[in-house]
Amino acid sequence: MRILIVLLCLTFFHSEGYAKMPIMIDPQDTFPVPANIKNQLFYLQRTTNTNTVIYALNISDKGVLDESNPVKVFWIRYPEGGMQKDLNFIQKAFAYGTTSKKNKDGSFTIHLVAYKKKDFILKKSPIDNTYKLYTLINNKESEIKRVFIKIDPGGTLFNPNIAYVEMKGKEAINSRPIMERFKP
Repeated sequence: MRILIVLLCLTFFHSEGYAKMPIMIDPQDTFPVPANIKNQLFYLQRTTNTNTVIYALNISDKGVLDESNPVKVFWIRYPEGGMQKDLNFIQKAFAYGTTSKKNKDGSFTIHLVAYKKKDFILKKSPIDNTYKLYTLINNKESEIKRVFIKIDPGGTLFNPNIAYVEMKGKEAINSRPIMERFKP
């Protein structure tokens, strides 16, 4: 019976011309997904190449969070075999670095240097007591997992032509996947 349904579906799609329609795939759906990165909070990718920026907890050798700089940022260079590399000064200061401020409740307010309009809050999760990075995605408190920036041709190094920013994560209240796209 299943084979008959599959054959009918294939016949329908071919006869209606659907097989000739191009399938639109967003670039972010073809990029590598970082795996097994210790203390990773989220990652950022851009259409310019598959190099990926990792945002991770900055934990000392003694297993303690560095409160003066709680988020460590570095590259994974996939075209170079997946090697990890530190950001250079310009990248830290103007593009992918972070600033942080400790709050009275022990959490931290984190900002990305390139987009200070969005607050990120680093705090311990009530579920597992580990640090997570939260922000508003579609006006819901969410744990951020991925940021993707679609850059269109044009613009400059310090002012790229950004088509959209896509943020993905999970809602803090129920862990459901959530996504938002916006033009900065």
